[in-house]
Amino acid sequence: MPTGAGLGFKRRMLDEVIADKPAAIDFFEVAPENWIPFGSKLNKKFKSLTERYPFICHGLSLSIGSLDPLDVDFVKQVKWFLDEHNIEIYSEHLSYCSADGHLYDLMPIPFTEEAVNHVVSRIKQVQDITERRFVLENVSYYAAPGQQLDELTFINAVLEQADCGLLLDVNNIYVNSINHGYDALSYLKGLPSERIVYGHIAGHYNEDVDLIVDTHGADVIDPVWQLLQQAYAHHGVFPTLLERDFNIPPLPELCTEVSQIKQYQQQALSEMPSLQGTYGKQPA
Repeated sequence: MPTGAGLGFKRRMLDEVIADKPAAIDFFEVAPENWIPFGSKLNKKFKSLTERYPFICHGLSLSIGSLDPLDVDFVKQVKWFLDEHNIEIYSEHLSYCSADGHLYDLMPIPFTEEAVNHVVSRIKQVQDITERRFVLENVSYYAAPGQQLDELTFINAVLEQADCGLLLDVNNIYVNSINHGYDALSYLKGLPSERIVYGHIAGHYNEDVDLIVDTHGADVIDPVWQLLQQAYAHHGVFPTLLERDFNIPPLPELCTEVSQIKQYQQQALSEMPSLQGTYGKQPA
């Protein structure tokens, strides 16, 4: 189980990290879809890293909420990748990205009891195939079609009934709180501490005063950093990863934000010694 502060890993970083991994980075996260198709040469380089450092997988195309049949062959490929690189954690988005074909975007699942049952059934399939506890991320969304439950009730029901873990994305909470007009801290406190496996933090784009787009293409802003500190204060200190997918600066600049995560983790631990037992805790 990784601890500390991590960074989303890109292929462009491969040779640089092999030569000299920055000390600020405790673990990395990769999308398995970006590595499974490649041949032995690239995978050999990648394996030289996974043998030395902790990695997590965060998928892009599982489409856990889709009405299409679950792509069992793909899940088996992911299982092979996880086993090959000794990666224990596989997370995905609580959304869907396929409907009779790939949609190339993460679409919102209707917040309904029927959708809860549907997603839970598919999560259990994934857990059976991968032989690992699945981890779900709270996602940003821009519409809520057919909504019968509020977002927090919906995600908590899925987590409980599937008995899966939570990837707590702090930036997504902030983005949704602006776009949908709810209190970010209340939502944050309503999530189950015992299910948090790790966290994400990222930057976004302000389209308008009441519309934020989750781009992962900018620096993390102060209100999101503050929400991360509140997450540690309420839930305990959990491993946290910086996402940066666009406008990616050089690795040393990224490490400045990774170091800021570590600073807030250490600050929370020093201020509340009782949090020591929660650092990097794997939910039961």
